[in-house]
Amino acid sequence: MNGYNNQPNFEADITKFLKEFKNNFKFIGTGIIILFLVVLGSTSFYTVEPEEEAVIIRLGHYEGTFPPGLHFKIPFGVDRVIKVKTKKIHQISFGFVPQTSDRRMRFRADAFDDESLMLTGDLNVADVEWVVQFQISDPFKFLFQTASPEKNIKDVSESIMRRVVGDRLVTEVLTTGRVEIAAEVQELMQVLLNKYDMGVEIFTVQLQNVNPPEVVKASFNEVNEAKQESEKVINQAEEAYNKVIPEAKGKAHKLISEAEGYGGAIVNRSKGDAKKFTSVLKEYKKAPSITRKRFYLETMEKVLSNIDDLTIIDSKVRGVLPIFQKASESILINKDKS
Repeated sequence: MNGYNNQPNFEADITKFLKEFKNNFKFIGTGIIILFLVVLGSTSFYTVEPEEEAVIIRLGHYEGTFPPGLHFKIPFGVDRVIKVKTKKIHQISFGFVPQTSDRRMRFRADAFDDESLMLTGDLNVADVEWVVQFQISDPFKFLFQTASPEKNIKDVSESIMRRVVGDRLVTEVLTTGRVEIAAEVQELMQVLLNKYDMGVEIFTVQLQNVNPPEVVKASFNEVNEAKQESEKVINQAEEAYNKVIPEAKGKAHKLISEAEGYGGAIVNRSKGDAKKFTSVLKEYKKAPSITRKRFYLETMEKVLSNIDDLTIIDSKVRGVLPIFQKASESILINKDKS
């Protein structure tokens, strides 16, 4: 009997195990449900940041593009969310590597010859470094229209830059034509990218360092200095020319105007005198004696008006002239004695 009582009771152990499993299953089920709800909640909602837009792909098909904010999606991988930074200004550099340190952007001088060395229109070589900044205007097109959108933008920019630089002289590329080149490259890039329908908008194109190659840089600088000196002398000569010639032309124009005015006045005065003489002649023919007498009186009036002391004596008076003569003689004698 004692040996029989020491044998294990399998039925009781199984019953006990089933009872304990049943009690623990409630806790395990509750944990599984909570875990399921957590996973369901985390995969059903997503947040889009202010500088982003979200592209939803549902079972491999494009569903739509959604703006910033909190959004719902079908969980368990049915909806796939791809966030694209559409408000950010993206940048691609050519001919150098941009580096950042201490939150400041600096440009390293290590140029990539394959990108930066370009042939100009006068068969010279220029080392051109530039930056392209762009924004993503359509996230879906940017993601799925081409396989490598950034590489395509880079290839398009390099091709157009070589084309634009190849249409200009090296002096224009290195000096005055930089702004015009950048504007033309930006315009042509946008036209070509719109043709490819990539959903990209070019924000700006900026030329950084534009120099001749290092091998010929010293000689090129000497040539530039000579050209600048030549232009300086030419500008000084033009300045002197612009100062002297307009002044001489002004004086000549003034003299010509004065001569023309004087000539016109003389001609007009002569015409007036001729007309006056004609009218006087006409009146003289009508009454010669009266006209002569009027001429005489007018002439005497003009002559006598210029004399300060005037004494008029009747021709019939006798003895006046000798008196004045003696008085004048006595004045002369007294002056001699003195």
